[in-house]
Amino acid sequence: MKKLPIGIQEFSKLRQGGFLYIDKTEFVYNLINSASYYFLSRPRRFGKSLLLNTIKEVFKGNKELFEGLWIYDKIDWEKYPVIKISFSSVDYFNLGLEKAIDNEMLLLAKQNNIVLEAADFTSKFRELIYTLGEKKKVVLLIDEYDKPIIDYIDDIPQADKNRKILKSFYSVIKDSDDYIKFFFVTGVSKFSKVSIFSDLNNLRDITLDKNYATITGYTQNELEHYFPEYIEQVALDYKGVFDNIIREIKKWYNGYSWDGVNFVYNPFSILNFFAARTFRDYWFSTGTPTFLMKMIKEQKYTVFDLKNKTIFESELDKYMITNISLIPLLFQTGYLTIKKNNLFDMSIVLDFPNAEVERSFTIHLLAELNDGHIDKASSLLYELTQTLRNNETEKFIELINILFKGISYIIADNKEKYFHSVFYIIVKLLGFHIETEVMTINGRIDAVITTGKYIYIIEFKAGQDAKTAIKQIKEKEYHKKYLSGGKPVTLIGINFDIEKKMINDYLIKQA
Repeated sequence: MKKLPIGIQEFSKLRQGGFLYIDKTEFVYNLINSASYYFLSRPRRFGKSLLLNTIKEVFKGNKELFEGLWIYDKIDWEKYPVIKISFSSVDYFNLGLEKAIDNEMLLLAKQNNIVLEAADFTSKFRELIYTLGEKKKVVLLIDEYDKPIIDYIDDIPQADKNRKILKSFYSVIKDSDDYIKFFFVTGVSKFSKVSIFSDLNNLRDITLDKNYATITGYTQNELEHYFPEYIEQVALDYKGVFDNIIREIKKWYNGYSWDGVNFVYNPFSILNFFAARTFRDYWFSTGTPTFLMKMIKEQKYTVFDLKNKTIFESELDKYMITNISLIPLLFQTGYLTIKKNNLFDMSIVLDFPNAEVERSFTIHLLAELNDGHIDKASSLLYELTQTLRNNETEKFIELINILFKGISYIIADNKEKYFHSVFYIIVKLLGFHIETEVMTINGRIDAVITTGKYIYIIEFKAGQDAKTAIKQIKEKEYHKKYLSGGKPVTLIGINFDIEKKMINDYLIKQA
């Protein structure tokens, strides 16, 4: 078995070290033969750096690195001067952004045996491009262009200051067009056209381009083609646990999409999964979204405002540093992804990509609602799991109430929706299948929970009574379609006391 390339971003190191490489070179070929200026947005740890380093080696003419790959016999392997800047290695935290960029220009000049005479960082950048591009046009690659902004997203004045510095720096590119052969820039945030790259009107954004939907990440076919031995190992480990290991892997780690049609795995998660052969949150744990959780709390979002969220595709462009819109930010950072694409009205449906992200996200969201004290609830969550498995419904309600009492956050406009949302989060954390707003001929069921042996039909009320909730279930026959499933069906009517923040009335009936 070839070695797993965990954490390896240099294409040359990957190829020379005998690591597994999922061949994406046909995409590189299409890029260099279609246009000259590109922008690609993808979440962190999604293969952007490896893609840029692959392009770098192509333009350096290092043909031997590509033996056996798609592109090997498709191009002439002409050599060009390459300027590659990665803002993940620019020390703006300690030096400040202007000084850090200035140092980066001096380093790049030294690597190319150039002595720069310009005084400021923008002039140095221009001089570097002009000097290198005098005899042959330059290939310019910029990785994580927005990192100096994203890293200060909870400090808006500093983030906006860095944005202005970057705008000045990138303004050099337009005036250097005669010296540039190819330009590719990556980042997490989808830039605003009136912001950093406003001067580059020839920049082609391939973020949502269906032709490049799988340029990073692994498709299902790629997973099964390149990792059969690793899949076999995992299947042996989980023999008798899961009857279909591919389906379980897909549920946990697949599901990211930028066109609503093609879906991919996060490389970081799947590589770490095959290394450890254990289902856990690999990608999510590398960057806890504390700022996002605070935004959700402050802007009074519930989990239902995030799941199956329909928006116009144009809304994803609304990324303003001084007025951050939560939904586009969640999409750009990888916590939401495109599940459906309606070509007729140009709308898209956003949702959590997979079980890894949804489960981890809801854990942190519940922690934020509980003022960070999710650790106190861990034993309760275990007890809750057992009560649902064993159909101990009354005890389940009692334990739910204990969790509710620890939650200080109150949503202002729709109390029923808020309590329903927290209830959904808790059940999701328990690992059970829960559907909400389930459509029937006569109306919508608030929630349906399915366990290995039981089905629960739930109707929520706030400021009313549980009897009304049960009456609604029966009159509208919400439970009828579940009676033929071979599992006992339990009807639960729940009423929340808005003032006391607890379930003050409930009824349990067998269907």
